Amino acid sequence: MLRQFDTELDTLKQQILRMGGKAEAMIQNSVQALVQRDITIADNIPELEEEVNRLQLEIDDLCFKSLALRQPMAHDLRFIIAAMKISSDLERIADQSVNILENTKILLEFPEVKPLIDIPKMAEIAKGMVRDALDALVDGDASKAREIVLRDDMVDALKNQVFRELLTYMISDPRTIQAGLQLILVARHLERVADHATNIAEDVVYMVEAKDIRHHAEDEDHGDSETRN
Repeated sequence: MLRQFDTELDTLKQQILRMGGKAEAMIQNSVQALVQRDITIADNIPELEEEVNRLQLEIDDLCFKSLALRQPMAHDLRFIIAAMKISSDLERIADQSVNILENTKILLEFPEVKPLIDIPKMAEIAKGMVRDALDALVDGDASKAREIVLRDDMVDALKNQVFRELLTYMISDPRTIQAGLQLILVARHLERVADHATNIAEDVVYMVEAKDIRHHAEDEDHGDSETRN
């Protein structure tokens, strides 16, 4: 019975990785379509979105069955709870990629505002955060998950830089306003991808250490400990 449960948990983990791979591909294709101004690069995004949605339902079903039939405890229970939350974050990452594609379709109606530098950087960092968060899940590596959380600040800084630069263009030339707004939205979507990757990393820490580090709770706990000492 125990060995069968281990197999079920491994199946659940593989489904999460499969879902994550498709979400990563959606980020890659949507941003590449934007950078190359070629919407056909992202032709497979609707199909990928359907697969991501299907996998989320399958993962949730596996989790509910495990909770009902196995009554897991300790680490196994935390893993199942984390799996449900992670699948939700991956589905939202996929949604952000769809949003980027919609912004790109509008952008292609206007001349290019400027060469894209920071937005592709944001995409690479955010995509790497998703990939590394899932690797941390597989490895049960809380240290790696904590490092991923710190990378979120890099994406936030790039988003702010994109906003400032585009605002300058829009003020100096009103003809760039429509395209500039779409690029600002793209940067915002990529920031949200990084936020969801951060959520996944935080769930990994919870799964491994039974410690909730959301909202800087870990820093607050550390500060309270120093005060008590």
